[in-house]
Amino acid sequence: MIGLIGRILKITGKYKARVYGAFGLSFLKGMLQKLPIVLTYFIVSSFLEGSITKKICLVSAALLVGGVALQAIFQNLADRLQSAAGFQIFADMRMKLGDHLRHLPMGYFTEGNIGKISSVLSTDMVFIEENCMMVIADLMSYIFSQTIMIVFMFFFDVRLGLASLFVTAAMLLLGLAMKKNTLSHSGKRQEASEEQTAAVLDFTEGIGLIKTYNLLGDKSVELTKSFEKNCETNLEFEYDHAPWQMGINLIYGLGTCLVLGLATYLFFSGFMALNYYIGIMLCIFDLFVPIKSFYGQIARLTVMSACMDRIENLFAEKEMDNSGNEALKDSGAPIIEYKDVTFAYDEKDILKNVSFKADKNEMVALVGPSGGGKSTIASLMARFWDVKSGEILLQGTDIRKLPLSTLMENVSMVFQRVYLFKDTIYNNIALGKPDATKEEVVEAAKKARCLDFINELPDGFNTMVGEGGASLSGGQAQRLSIARCILKDAPIVILDEATASVDADNERYIQQAISELCKGKTLLVIAHRLNTIVDADKILVINDGCIAETGNHKELMEKQGIYCSMVNKRKNGLSWSNKN
Repeated sequence: MIGLIGRILKITGKYKARVYGAFGLSFLKGMLQKLPIVLTYFIVSSFLEGSITKKICLVSAALLVGGVALQAIFQNLADRLQSAAGFQIFADMRMKLGDHLRHLPMGYFTEGNIGKISSVLSTDMVFIEENCMMVIADLMSYIFSQTIMIVFMFFFDVRLGLASLFVTAAMLLLGLAMKKNTLSHSGKRQEASEEQTAAVLDFTEGIGLIKTYNLLGDKSVELTKSFEKNCETNLEFEYDHAPWQMGINLIYGLGTCLVLGLATYLFFSGFMALNYYIGIMLCIFDLFVPIKSFYGQIARLTVMSACMDRIENLFAEKEMDNSGNEALKDSGAPIIEYKDVTFAYDEKDILKNVSFKADKNEMVALVGPSGGGKSTIASLMARFWDVKSGEILLQGTDIRKLPLSTLMENVSMVFQRVYLFKDTIYNNIALGKPDATKEEVVEAAKKARCLDFINELPDGFNTMVGEGGASLSGGQAQRLSIARCILKDAPIVILDEATASVDADNERYIQQAISELCKGKTLLVIAHRLNTIVDADKILVINDGCIAETGNHKELMEKQGIYCSMVNKRKNGLSWSNKN
């Protein structure tokens, strides 16, 4: 149990002094809690010896009142130190976690870990800061108090001290077994909570699609099952924990009877003075209360341990290497160059020996069947993942040797799926250049063909955008994302064709906005429409993770290969994603 508390102390950081201060105050409070017993024993002994006086009674009363007052003060100070520290510790930890997540490869977020991240933030950290941080100092107080009580027993009689040690040891042994059992259930409990969080997120994110296809019943059943599983897991946790807690209570009762019986035997056998016997009577029903209370908190501590496991596991996820410190050089090399790039998810190769170049102001279009690797090629340029082998060069420098900040300063990305933050339109655009002036933001909005619809909104640029851009149309959100990129003004633009799923009016505006964005830029375009790529300087046909064909539109049509077949199918109304 001390080890479990030690795990919390390791994360206290700059607040460690406050937590240890709370321990010290709890120790003093624990000592003062025994003051009434000591004073009562002293008064009774004085009475039996015939030496009691008015002064002794008044001094004892003053000490008792002072002790109670000091207990309240120490408890208040300890609560202030440890509870406030708990919230501050986890506020800092959430910031550290945010920074850690920022450096993880994108693959971590696409592998079904969103529920885990949400559960760690909203359940595990909250449980520790609201429950455990408030009781840690109290747990230490229980340990101090139990030690004091056993010392009292040895003071009265060595045999009573040994009997107290025996009972305490029995409670400790049972407590260890209880901890081991409860720990196994705690892990399952938190996993069920994670699954429930993931199910809720999945349901709420897909609610529009669920309603459209009348799947509310089916999806509600799945969500209900996750609630039921979470409920059953928690009940199982409580049912399995209850017998162990009853065992602790049983040893507490039998142990108290054992020590009381032994003390009675010693007194009536003439081995113990009356004042000592009375002192034991004063202590007996408080003798094992500290350790009983200690193990009364074991459920909290074991859940805390499971929470800490999950928090530590999340922090243990390997970050992408950001040790690069080279600067970009104007070496005359191509702006972008892929050299024998191979990339794998787990052990399966997604890209194999991909090589191509993109010079300044050149447009390279990626086309091919769905799942062929087009988006992966583009994402590798932004280091959403790192290559398995080969190199991706930016102006002749391996992007892994550049600081991530330098790389991202040179890359802008526009995807079909736009995400806007729950903030003002102004701040969503200014995200591309946080130190931009108001005039620069307005100019970027104008170039992205956003100004007209922004001015029609009730609060203009100060209009709040729903989370994810929910309060705007898809075309409006897309234009805002392009305005953000225009403001950033990075020399490389990665474009997952933004007009693939919008209406004709929005397509016209978005095409105009993209034209503004792409002026003087090197473009890497994931193409979905023929009219986007006919003017491309270079077209790469991606099939099964390899570059199957390369050339411009005219050259590829003359080859009568995969590209020509795809274009003809497109003209006949078939999708490029159709491999046959």
